[in-house]
Amino acid sequence: MEGLIIDEGVYLEIVRPGTGELVEPGEVGEVVVTNLGREYPLIRFATGDLSAFMDGTSPCGRTNQRIKGWMGRADQTAKVRGMFIHPEQVDRVVKRHGEIARARLVIDWIDQADQITLRCESNSSDPALPGAIAESIRSICKLRGEVEIVAPGGLPNDGKVIDDIRQYD
Repeated sequence: MEGLIIDEGVYLEIVRPGTGELVEPGEVGEVVVTNLGREYPLIRFATGDLSAFMDGTSPCGRTNQRIKGWMGRADQTAKVRGMFIHPEQVDRVVKRHGEIARARLVIDWIDQADQITLRCESNSSDPALPGAIAESIRSICKLRGEVEIVAPGGLPNDGKVIDDIRQYD
């Protein structure tokens, strides 16, 4: 039937990749499992898999929470201009600027060069915000990048923190 029902003996969390912070219900994130079984105990084991909680109960009648199933991998590290960028670095940029609700670093190949753009969900109308965020990218990631402010809800709900869309034609 639809979704995967979580075993009653397992505590499962969905977190933003690279941060360990819980995501909102229905939002895609990394599956983290706690199982206190004697044979093989796990405490906040990050699986590296993406999924999201589902609303409602299963049509089969079981009442425990469900997840959508496997939706991709959480490891989104990328190499740009010889430097590795990790989701943890994007999270540090976001935490420096309280105006940012969510962000996604997009890596593209434009004019024979890597280009990075941090797309940030924000309500702020401060014209200095993109420049301040760009400076944070430079100091944390050691790379220059563009900043694009989008309205809240403007980023896809797919769990990606780093989206490498480079195509080498």
